Amino acid sequence: MPKILLAVLVLTSAAYAQDATGNADNGKRIFMKNGCFECHGTVGQGTIAGARIGPPPLNVQGLIRYVRRPPGQMPAFTEKVMSDQELIDVYTYLKTIPPAKPAKDIPLLNDLRAK
Repeated sequence: MPKILLAVLVLTSAAYAQDATGNADNGKRIFMKNGCFECHGTVGQGTIAGARIGPPPLNVQGLIRYVRRPPGQMPAFTEKVMSDQELIDVYTYLKTIPPAKPAKDIPLLNDLRAK
């Protein structure tokens, strides 16, 4: 019996991994269409109204949970608004965004510190 249970778990995990494949281009389109950029910036850089989310600090499951039941002022996005697959696409888009450079690696900021 344990071998059957293990086989079911492996197959379920494999199916979930296939479902978790996202499309970055579609994710960017959804990110813009659903107004995520209004608070989080066009590349997830964050604004005064929303946190930095690109590249994503959460794994895909964490992002989905957060979007479904966010704390604070962010509105919840139900599956009627954004499906799990659409959120996976958004996550994939956010993963394409390179991390911000450290301040020490930005010449202009270093010039300002020297003055």
